[in-house]
Amino acid sequence: MLPPIFLSGNGTSRYLECPIIQSPLAGVSDQIFRKFVRRWSPKALLFTEMVNAKSLKLGHGEEKVIELSEESGPIGVQLFDHRPDSMVDAAIKAESSGAFLVDINMGCPVKKIAKKGGGSALLKEPELAQQIVKKVSQAISIPVTVKIRLGWCETSSDPISFALGLQDAGAQLITVHGRTRKQGFSGCANWEAISKIKKSLDIPIIANGDIKNSSDAIKCLQITNADGVMIGRASMGAPWLIGQIEEEIQNQKTFIPPDAKMKVSLSLEHLKLLISKKGNHGLLIARKHMNWTCRGFQGATALRHKLVRARTPNDAIKLLEDELMRFN
Repeated sequence: MLPPIFLSGNGTSRYLECPIIQSPLAGVSDQIFRKFVRRWSPKALLFTEMVNAKSLKLGHGEEKVIELSEESGPIGVQLFDHRPDSMVDAAIKAESSGAFLVDINMGCPVKKIAKKGGGSALLKEPELAQQIVKKVSQAISIPVTVKIRLGWCETSSDPISFALGLQDAGAQLITVHGRTRKQGFSGCANWEAISKIKKSLDIPIIANGDIKNSSDAIKCLQITNADGVMIGRASMGAPWLIGQIEEEIQNQKTFIPPDAKMKVSLSLEHLKLLISKKGNHGLLIARKHMNWTCRGFQGATALRHKLVRARTPNDAIKLLEDELMRFN
């Protein structure tokens, strides 16, 4: 079993009771998706979708943080930008909205973010990265954490020095994705490199990368000796995955994942909630979730093909309701 993770902010201490963390996922981890994750893991730290600090300052993207106080469990806001003042303003807004903590993204490999100096571009600017962490830490009372990669590329990476600088600047926890920015999501995550960072720092380290199930999580923790793990893309279409890994690691009990009927029922519920909140546009958002969730059972492929071609929300609802009738 893993112990709770203690974080001390600039006047506000927090405990992470669950060491299995849900990564922020652009276009995925909205409030409705988080609601489903909480169904299986009510105490896990979840994140909003990544927030552009400058845009938030200008009043854009507020929907991502405006409802934080309504969350039933700990919810973090992950910010990205390269301008310290913008990051400070956005962090203050996140705190006032009810964020459990503020995470600074220094690992996103997406070109449109990195070319503007945000995300993984900060891996090349350690002094600026430290300045951002220091200023944000001084401006808010809740903990400040950071998400990084092993470096910009293999030849120029020095992740231990980079992480130590962030720790000295005030970071209370660092999540390390075990790849460089150049690797993107190719190749294998280097868990041994995360282990070296963990040995060199005093603050908690969360391991990230190539963790798709409980077996991966256990192996990663054994290699890295990290304080917890962060789950990202593997949870798309599987909001129960955080709870499954938590149950099998913490309680050492076999988790029974949703069967075919439950997956279809979950897809139907997700679809209806999105339609209720977004109208007809909710169907467009739901298509990817239904495509991810409706897998692994007889007839799933045919169902997915029909769902992505459904012209109206009612057409998609009927397809799922008819599929549920098949299980009765």
